[in-house]
Amino acid sequence: MLGLLPFSFRFRGKVNKLLDIYDCLRANSPKALHPTQVSRLTGMGFAYANARLENTPELFVKLPKRPDGITRYRLTSTVAAQTPEEIETLVKNAARKESLLLYAVGFMVLCAFLIIVILIGPTL
Repeated sequence: MLGLLPFSFRFRGKVNKLLDIYDCLRANSPKALHPTQVSRLTGMGFAYANARLENTPELFVKLPKRPDGITRYRLTSTVAAQTPEEIETLVKNAARKESLLLYAVGFMVLCAFLIIVILIGPTL
């Protein structure tokens, strides 16, 4: 069912991984890191780390490629200025909003099926 929805969840189910990436980039704050470096430092796969870095522009900014073609990521300026507790709250609130959106869509689908059953039921 989730493949049919026109949106993807960027925070729901990924809170701990996003906070791990945040901690990794915060520990190396003066320099930007390539997704390979992030995946090594956090212990997650390269493809997963790269997808999280690309899909959450609220937390991570993609720097222009260097002449050698390497893409690096850094924390956004607003995220870098906030405390880790504020970032944890921000990520958890975003995940909660996505969960509520999922529940609302599920409830609407359930109500639509219920209406269809109520309308078709007496004719059977």
